[in-house]
Amino acid sequence: MLLAIDIGNTNIVLGGIQDGQIAFEARIATDHIKTSDQYGVEIKNILSLFQTDPADIQDCIISSVVPPVFNSVRTGVMKVIRRTPMVVGPGIKTGLNIQMDTPSQVGSDRIVVAVAALAEYQPPLTLLDLGTATTIEVVGQGNTYLGGCIIPGVRVSLEALTSRAAQLPGIRLDRPKRVIGKNTEDSMRSGIMYGTAALVDGMLDRVEEELGCSTTVVATGGMAQFIVPLCRRKIILEKDLLLKGLYILYQKNRRK
Repeated sequence: MLLAIDIGNTNIVLGGIQDGQIAFEARIATDHIKTSDQYGVEIKNILSLFQTDPADIQDCIISSVVPPVFNSVRTGVMKVIRRTPMVVGPGIKTGLNIQMDTPSQVGSDRIVVAVAALAEYQPPLTLLDLGTATTIEVVGQGNTYLGGCIIPGVRVSLEALTSRAAQLPGIRLDRPKRVIGKNTEDSMRSGIMYGTAALVDGMLDRVEEELGCSTTVVATGGMAQFIVPLCRRKIILEKDLLLKGLYILYQKNRRK
């Protein structure tokens, strides 16, 4: 079994992949203070939760956008499975032609999502990841990574709003009943949820206008399942793109 790990700003996603199929998926909170021993215990507990023996883990691949946490997780994994994980970073074969000013600055999670989407859909593609940040990336013909946009995420926007406006309370991000709210909570919920959906629709229009063609739009990330149904554009929801992409990258770069 392959252990695939993506270290994000809010959560660390762990998946067990057996013969190309996701056997289990779990999330733990990203914590800058935890030591490698603490992460090792959490990883071992998750394996136990899904009845997986550490000896069954034949290898591991890690992507990370949180440098201060990466070493702790990597060392924790090594203590559990007794193997050095493969790392998504410079030098790894991706099959992408990255046309950015500084290709090394592209987040590893962006690369992983693009690789996974290209395995299932024909370019040109517009890829959305609605997590801590809402990111948009564009992949053109010839597997060319053209660039994208970075926008504050849904929860980040809500936290900024409630922390800077004293009379606005914290709210649950449920689906709004209507656009025109009848109380403070419903008005905030509508603004955040429908506002993000409208932002996504508008940005997709502008991206395709700049490209001069329509694209297949694919969305992933923790908030995608809540925002995509509110969008007017046709968007394909893919919950496990990160894990699928990590598996593909592992196969491209696996050690002999």
